[in-house]
Amino acid sequence: MPASALVRRVFIGLLVANVAVVGAKLAVGFASGSLAILGSAVDSCVDALNNVLALIVVRVAAKEPDEDHPYGHGKFETLGALAIVGFLSITCFELVRGAVNHLITGTHRVDINDLQLAVLVLTLGANIVITRYEHRRGVELGSELLVVDAAHTRADVFITVGVVAGVLLTRHGWWWVDSAIAIVVALVIVFVAYRILARTVPVLVDQRALPTGEIQRTAQAVPGVKDAYGIRSRGPSDLRYAEVTIAVDRHADVESAHAIADEVEERLKHDLRLHEVTVHVEPC
Repeated sequence: MPASALVRRVFIGLLVANVAVVGAKLAVGFASGSLAILGSAVDSCVDALNNVLALIVVRVAAKEPDEDHPYGHGKFETLGALAIVGFLSITCFELVRGAVNHLITGTHRVDINDLQLAVLVLTLGANIVITRYEHRRGVELGSELLVVDAAHTRADVFITVGVVAGVLLTRHGWWWVDSAIAIVVALVIVFVAYRILARTVPVLVDQRALPTGEIQRTAQAVPGVKDAYGIRSRGPSDLRYAEVTIAVDRHADVESAHAIADEVEERLKHDLRLHEVTVHVEPC
């Protein structure tokens, strides 16, 4: 089965799990009046929306290269990961706005019973299982979107831990803790958004995938290569492209020169884990 199909299957399972978590958190949040729990539910809702987005994006990214996209459609997956930041920004704004209003008015109260607390703890366990599974499958399938989404879900684990702690404190009369936890949740989401930006923006702007010197040294280690220059590289860690021009003996025949170029290509792919390498040959 193609990797893209396996990635879609993983996201379908994650979507079902995340919808269940969202439903549980919303039920507890509305019943108890906890802003922090509702904020956590919104964050989990973003996870579910990301899964829907990912199912669409992965299908597009799996298309073969065509005339308009000769390097393939892989960046659509990276673009989808960047779109997650937009969802996170909305979540942060709403959480902070609501929390600040409640702290200013001082009228917000939370009432949560033991059953609701138990449901909240169960959602925490579900998030831990989801995070570990998603990250493992993302690494196995080489899916950047799965790995990025796992990082967001991992943040949701810490968010839920904070929410549970806040709920326990509010049950002892510390009403303001709920709003304070909501603000902390927003800060965690900001950090997650920053990490996503740091991972996706370099790919979208074609930042070099590897240091030029590393590619040059590897190419020049091949017998027959006098020099390596005109080096370019781009792409994420699982789909990196490179171009390099090599100088060979001017007296070498065409067959020998091509054999050297083929060896350089194979060496770069093997040693530097490059997906595709274009080697140009020039006489020296």
